[in-house]
Amino acid sequence: MRRDEALAALARLHAEVDAHASALTALHGARLHCKRGCSSCCVDGITVFTIEAERIRAHQAELLERGAPHAPGACAFLDAQGACRVYADRPYVCRTQGLPLRWIDEERSAELRDICPLNEAGEPIEQLPEKSCWTLGETEARLAELQRALGAESERVALRALFEHS
Repeated sequence: MRRDEALAALARLHAEVDAHASALTALHGARLHCKRGCSSCCVDGITVFTIEAERIRAHQAELLERGAPHAPGACAFLDAQGACRVYADRPYVCRTQGLPLRWIDEERSAELRDICPLNEAGEPIEQLPEKSCWTLGETEARLAELQRALGAESERVALRALFEHS
């Protein structure tokens, strides 16, 4: 798959993620405190699929070339007010932050759940119906498939590394 085709497929996948995340946001609106500038989950050290790094490189070239990363300790793409400078091109992990998350730990044969501590107030996430949570796994598998189609195996890229000029 050519790079432009892979990036177009990624944009479609991100649009699907956004649609599902928007529905969950509407469902949980009373408990979600996420808004522009809320960046406690935007920590340093986040890594993303190579294909997602390529999307940021393709659409944010000027920022990467002329801009400076946020100080260490927070995501490199935050501005001084804690807002995301690459919001339209943000990776999958950022698109689902704050939502009630669920996943299966196959080693322990257990379902696990988590939510941002700022969004904990409300019905315990363990009691939420499965469809009321973002389930981890399927989207990550689709991202890995796109990444392989691009020619990259299981590589991940640190967001801060995108600012490193060669």
